Amino acid sequence: MKNDLQDLRRSAVVSTFGPGSVVDFRAGGGAVSGIAAGLEEWDRSFPPAGLAHPQVIRETRLQKKLGVKGFRTPPVTLERGKDDDPDTRRLVAVRFPKWLQCPSCDIIKPERRWKSDPGKAYRYCPTCTERSHGDSKVFVIPVRFVMACKHGHVDEFPWDWWVGHRPDCAVSKRENPERHPGLILRSEKPGLAGLILRCPKCGARRSMDGVFSKKTWERGPKCRGHRPWLADGDEICGKEQYAVQRGASNLYFAVTASALSIPPWSDRLQEVLGDWWSSLTNLDDLSKLEEYIGFLAKGDLESILKELEMSPAELAEAIRARLTSYGQLRTDDLRPAEYRQFVTEPGRSRTPDIDFETRRETVSPEIAPWIFRVVRAVRLREVRAIKGFTRINPPGDPDSPEVARLSKTPLEWLPAIEVRGEGIFLALNEERLSTWEIRPDVIARVSECEVRHQADWKERYGDDAKPPKAITPRYMLCHTLAHALMRQLTLECGYSSASLQERIYAGTGDEQMAGLLIYTATPDSDGTLGGLERQGKAGRIEGILQRAIDAIEWCSSDPLCITDMMRAENSYSHSVCHACCLAPETSCETFNSFLDRALLTGDGRRSGLGFFEDLVARA
Repeated sequence: MKNDLQDLRRSAVVSTFGPGSVVDFRAGGGAVSGIAAGLEEWDRSFPPAGLAHPQVIRETRLQKKLGVKGFRTPPVTLERGKDDDPDTRRLVAVRFPKWLQCPSCDIIKPERRWKSDPGKAYRYCPTCTERSHGDSKVFVIPVRFVMACKHGHVDEFPWDWWVGHRPDCAVSKRENPERHPGLILRSEKPGLAGLILRCPKCGARRSMDGVFSKKTWERGPKCRGHRPWLADGDEICGKEQYAVQRGASNLYFAVTASALSIPPWSDRLQEVLGDWWSSLTNLDDLSKLEEYIGFLAKGDLESILKELEMSPAELAEAIRARLTSYGQLRTDDLRPAEYRQFVTEPGRSRTPDIDFETRRETVSPEIAPWIFRVVRAVRLREVRAIKGFTRINPPGDPDSPEVARLSKTPLEWLPAIEVRGEGIFLALNEERLSTWEIRPDVIARVSECEVRHQADWKERYGDDAKPPKAITPRYMLCHTLAHALMRQLTLECGYSSASLQERIYAGTGDEQMAGLLIYTATPDSDGTLGGLERQGKAGRIEGILQRAIDAIEWCSSDPLCITDMMRAENSYSHSVCHACCLAPETSCETFNSFLDRALLTGDGRRSGLGFFEDLVARA
């Protein structure tokens, strides 16, 4: 497509509509469906390429975890003056699917067989348009079915295979699908069984019943390894593929990683140094760093030293300390370092930290038996990067071969956005938690979810595969509490449910953690007004916690909900539904899995199963 379609939000480009996703557009009144092109096209269509582009962000810890040198934000066009030439740079989408259907005559055929206007992305049916006496064009629409495999490939639906042409049919003998005369897909009665595909040449016909059945495709055509978002990017596959609806949610799951900017990485040192950082840290002999800075201080580096209020010796020492910390960074899990920043006293830096500011609140006796620490996050910066995507199944192992690439070859950068906002951090009382999590009834309840999770994981990745993280009682407790608090905070401070997000800190062994962060997750001004973090003040948070627990003690779907009769098997959860605990999937880091409100409030028998049962009983 070489036509302007429409704008997308930056945050959507690194989540729902990232490279490889199918996006619906409108062009001149007609519907156009395209697949977002890969990262090579970013460099080609939106120069300058790579990290030379001005719209670059950095987050040291996340860069090391993902093995890149930086991140690029989804590019935006520049505003020009009246006398200047417009900025013609655009991100690219490739038409997919190429089979289109006329809503009037029900004919489906490839897009080149439909009528087009020069410079327009839409297509229309010339026959039906002529019948309307040219009053308005009858635009054709993308077909509703496409094929996808678990390794990220997508392809056109095999319409000719499905209809089963008769041996003497001229259509079945055509080798060039672009010259396809067309089939007819018409609804004769409700449901897929009433949706009939027919060949007007030979009369072959077949309903679409069973199109989503796995058994259907066990004997159907195998995946061709088609990757239309990458130029000449097809690869050998041969795996089983599945039919999905073009707009189905399981056609694209972004594989993302995120990190909070925390001290010392959140200070202004690297930001102020900019391109000088690479020059200063790539010296062969770092013992001569102070001498080198002193030489540069007589010229280009002078203004930077003044801005940092540092001498050459102090800057050299700060750089060495930063490099030492970088070498000690753990990349397997970034959260323990963040947890320590919240539960310990915030450090003091020479320069104001514009990305991380916290204020500890006094924990009142009302909630002290359950809550160990309350921290208001006045300023937060989160960087979210997309590293790939999956189809059919949500992402599990981020290093799995099922994760499809965003580019043909690995690049030194990935797409990302930064979110600046605020939040509330709570850490649970470790003494009470350590006693509660070894209860036999708690272990049995969580183990059932964990067993189902591991069984599905082995079915997906093989008998020797293990999930990267075990599901523990403290994780399910912290996760369910986060959902309860998000629902209550939506009522208390006026944020929409989709504008809040959770970050769970749960670990055992050497990295023992039990906490959660609820923070604003939208990249606009919603997250910087202070309405959320003020709810963490002493005198407010106690009531919010009490009301959050009370609200999920009873569900409008009880007793079906609390007795687990409404459980979704693939969610690995107990006793949750949309009426009590489920949140928007953009707010939950595990797609609404691993939840159990009985671990908070009990199952109604006052057996001690619920961590907050005493708080409920006292209310």
